[in-house]
Amino acid sequence: MFSIPNPLHPAIVHFPIVLLLIGAAVAVVCVFVSGRHLAWVAAALLALGAAGSFFAVKTGDSAQESLGKLPPAIGTLVDAHEKWAERTEIVGAVAAVLAVVAAVLGTVSIWTRRRKRASGSDSIRSTAGWIAPVSLALTARVLTACVALTACFFVYETARRGGELVYAHGVGVKSAPAQTFGKTPAEND
Repeated sequence: MFSIPNPLHPAIVHFPIVLLLIGAAVAVVCVFVSGRHLAWVAAALLALGAAGSFFAVKTGDSAQESLGKLPPAIGTLVDAHEKWAERTEIVGAVAAVLAVVAAVLGTVSIWTRRRKRASGSDSIRSTAGWIAPVSLALTARVLTACVALTACFFVYETARRGGELVYAHGVGVKSAPAQTFGKTPAEND
C-alpha cells in the first residue's frame, strides 16, 4: 500500500537535485549541438527541477515547523540552508524560463532556415533573414547553460548545508530505541 512519507521534505528534495543537474548537463550539450528536440528536453528538465525546488522549499518550511525549538547554532544552520534553497528556487526558475526561450528561438530558427531553403533563394540578402534567429537561439542556449550551471552551484550549497544538518547534527533524525537494532519486528513485541 502507498503511504506518504513523514516528513515529506527528505523524499521531495532529491527530485529537483537530479532534474536541475541533468537539465544543466543537457543545456550545456545544447550549446554545442543544435537540435530542436534536445533544447526542449533541457527546458522540460529545468522546468520540472524548478517546480520540484518550489515544492522542496514548501516542504522544508513544514519540516522546520515540526522540529520545534532548536538551539541557536542549529537554527542559524537551518536558516542558511533555507536561504540557499530559496536562491536555488529562483535561479532554477530563471534557468527554466531561459531554456524555454532558447527552445522556442531554436525552433523558430529551424523553421526560418527551412522556409528560406524551400523558397530557393540563396542570395546574401535572404541569408541575412535567418542569421538573426540563429544568433539569438545560440545566445539564449549559452545564457541558459550559464544560469543552469549556476543553479548547480546553488543546488550543491543547499544540499551541503542540508546534509550537514542531518549527518553532522542529527536534525530531523528520529532514532529507534537501542534494543530494536538487529531484531525483527516480531522480536521487538
